[in-house]
Amino acid sequence: MSFPKKALRLILLLGSMAGTALAGPQKPVRPPNVIVIFADDLGYGDLSCYGHPTIRTPHLDRMAAEGMRFTQFYVAAPVCSPSRAALLTGRLPVRNGMAGKQKVVLFPYSAGGLPTGEITIAKALKVAGYTTGIVGKWHLGHLPEYLPANHGFDYYFGIPYSNDMIPARNKSYPPMPLYKDSKVVEENPDQRGLTKRYTDEAVAFIRKNKDKPFFLYYPNNFPHEPLLVSDAYKGKSKRGLYGDVVAELDWSVGQVLKTLKEQGLDKNTLVIFTSDNGPTIQDVHRESGGSAGLLYEGKKTTYEGGMRVPAIAWWPGTVPASRTCEAVATTMDLFPTILNLAKARLPQDRELDGVDIYPVLTGKADKASDVVFYYNQTDLYAIRKGPWKIHFITRSSTGKEAGVVQDPPLLYQLEVDPSERFNVSKDNPAVVEELRKLYADHTRTVKPVPLQFDRMIENHAR
Repeated sequence: MSFPKKALRLILLLGSMAGTALAGPQKPVRPPNVIVIFADDLGYGDLSCYGHPTIRTPHLDRMAAEGMRFTQFYVAAPVCSPSRAALLTGRLPVRNGMAGKQKVVLFPYSAGGLPTGEITIAKALKVAGYTTGIVGKWHLGHLPEYLPANHGFDYYFGIPYSNDMIPARNKSYPPMPLYKDSKVVEENPDQRGLTKRYTDEAVAFIRKNKDKPFFLYYPNNFPHEPLLVSDAYKGKSKRGLYGDVVAELDWSVGQVLKTLKEQGLDKNTLVIFTSDNGPTIQDVHRESGGSAGLLYEGKKTTYEGGMRVPAIAWWPGTVPASRTCEAVATTMDLFPTILNLAKARLPQDRELDGVDIYPVLTGKADKASDVVFYYNQTDLYAIRKGPWKIHFITRSSTGKEAGVVQDPPLLYQLEVDPSERFNVSKDNPAVVEELRKLYADHTRTVKPVPLQFDRMIENHAR
């Protein structure tokens, strides 16, 4: 039996419509989960997938093999508090007030913190329907008004500042608090078990919130010193205690990725692993500092070793596997990228310093922005544009001397000379002038704001 063509098309159309009706309404596409894992003082050369010869990091190596490894990824500051503020707000520390003239980070006697008027990734995602959590080191203000609950986080488990800010190091410090939400549940916790406890909390958060979009910020306290590790990883690395601590951190990342796969969330979760600044290199002779690899200098400096950090992006099926990415990017790019992925509203009433790097993450673009501003406290020390980096002020990681003004400025071609060994300013006067102009144009966009780091609790003159 044959049908006329018009009748056949009608039958096929009705069949298609019937199939759709039987299938019912289509479920809306769920926005992706996001996990940001932030190591503390981990250097560019401290992972085996970044070339370390004796520190073994099999889980991070596999994360890189299944995802994207950045070679030119930067933070906004060479020390803890301002770097963390920049990641969460997408703004340079001089814009959000997380800087100081006298102090470089927040301390247990600090009265300041991240202003509640700032919009964090967590605050924006919560409005967009996400469940938000932080497990680990906060370091953006320990007073009640500055704790994570006031910055968009539904859940908090961790320590409010660096793990060296303990009475054993400074008798004027109070007992180190371990928070669960807004309550102190323990004082001076045994830090040998900290990474294990953080891992358990991160895994529990993922399992509890598997049926809805979530954002997990996991800033581990290590490998910031004092270095402490569980018995399971003690003595496991040829690199000594520092290597042991990094190996346990690697295990922790592996547990997070394993949980995502077990819960069927891996294809809908973006995971970013990176570090808050470069390594503490002046301690390397006693095995408590890390390595910046081929980069010059480390933590506390605006040289490459202080602000270029390892970074790995993982999202099976979306981020291409085994991709080495040479695009210049920063932690501040995560703010607009994550908000756009979640279809959350980007704030229009403030200057943002990050750009959406989703095209880079998906392998559809090899560039997002080529400009990096290197701040030390409130001063702009250096600028990178494309392959060129200019230093207007320099300072070593010892921190014993004030910044040295470089006149004329130092100029390096980073694609040729990532170790910043050869000053080529005399040979490139036009580049120097272009970057001087960029300095002037940028600093005009920075408006004075109250500086949080120099505010101290009354009767605590330090």
